[in-house]
Amino acid sequence: MWRCSSIEGVASREGLLSSFPKSLLTHGEAISKQILSSLRAKTCDSWSPKTNSKLTLILLAQPGASARFGTWCACQNRSAPMSQYSQFSVSKVFGMPSIPEKVTAIGYADGSNPFIPATDTNYVFRKEFLREVLAYLKEPGGDALFVTGPTGSGKTSGITEIAGRLNWPVQQITAHGRMELTDLIGHHALVAEKPGQPPVMKFMYGPLAVAMREGHLLLINEVDLADPAELAGLNDVLEGRPLVIAQNGGEIIKPHPMFRVVVTGNSTGSGDASGLYQGVMMQNLAAMDRYRFTKVGYADEEAELSILGRVTPKLPENVRKGMVRIANQVRKLFLGENGEDGQLSITMSTRTLVRWAKLSLAFRGAPNALEYALDQALLIRAAKEEREAILRVAKDVFGDQWR
Repeated sequence: MWRCSSIEGVASREGLLSSFPKSLLTHGEAISKQILSSLRAKTCDSWSPKTNSKLTLILLAQPGASARFGTWCACQNRSAPMSQYSQFSVSKVFGMPSIPEKVTAIGYADGSNPFIPATDTNYVFRKEFLREVLAYLKEPGGDALFVTGPTGSGKTSGITEIAGRLNWPVQQITAHGRMELTDLIGHHALVAEKPGQPPVMKFMYGPLAVAMREGHLLLINEVDLADPAELAGLNDVLEGRPLVIAQNGGEIIKPHPMFRVVVTGNSTGSGDASGLYQGVMMQNLAAMDRYRFTKVGYADEEAELSILGRVTPKLPENVRKGMVRIANQVRKLFLGENGEDGQLSITMSTRTLVRWAKLSLAFRGAPNALEYALDQALLIRAAKEEREAILRVAKDVFGDQWR
């Protein structure tokens, strides 16, 4: 089935009809009029023997017409044959036995694309976060997705682990204060086709342009570090409008049906009230109105125990439990009561917790391997008073084991 999807039913618009390739119309003016008439009568949501049988036969009866028609669809930024997509069982793919097998998520059938993120077999998904991301990927509804949460809570890894299991290619970039819109769209550069050959000027497409054209997921990490004036340049794209690349002769890239935009940040676009995340900027209100939001906190105790059990199974269970207890107490001191007035300026993220567990195994022969590993995982970068406070917490939890 050839799918020529468009929000506005582009095939019924005269602008698209005028671009229909004459190379397909080799049987005279009568058939040409018949095809154009059929196109006007249909919204062209799908091409199949059932819905467009007469038109399909006309097209496929011509030598090479099938291939040319497919190429035309691709050039017009419609999706390729539906066989490239696949439905994945959420229960099986994401290790969620409590979810009925009939619940599925859309993705790509081909898993060979080099932009598909690598996955971690030890990764533990959180049901609520998984539900919200899959709902967005299935039906974005004209929105982008903003994933917010504290450092090391699993914002980026959560997205890439989901995309990797759905064979969804990802174009990923980390924002910063000097990032410009051209970093996302692309720029001209001198490029040599082969080593030793003279370079030629060529337009190098950025992650946004590639994602829009190919149907990839655009992932912008630390988006709240970017200049709000630059991010506002994405407004039209986020609303589903084509990307016009003025630097490349006015090239127009229409959004692929599988194009999605996900951003991550430690704030929600309203600035950093805590003062802990240097460089975070307050974002443009109109730009933020184009996002739906999901919050990722630190995993609960049960989930983190499961993570440590998979990552460091050789570590004694009582040690893993103690590590998780310490991590949670450090977070409480960091966040303070009701998320305010924290007593520490650093925290122990899930990422740091896993690092501590791995290093404890690596240095298990050292005197007090737990403290030695904790220093390298977190405490060396802490102020003296904060280091002592965290060590007191660790000694209280482990007791005589802390030697």
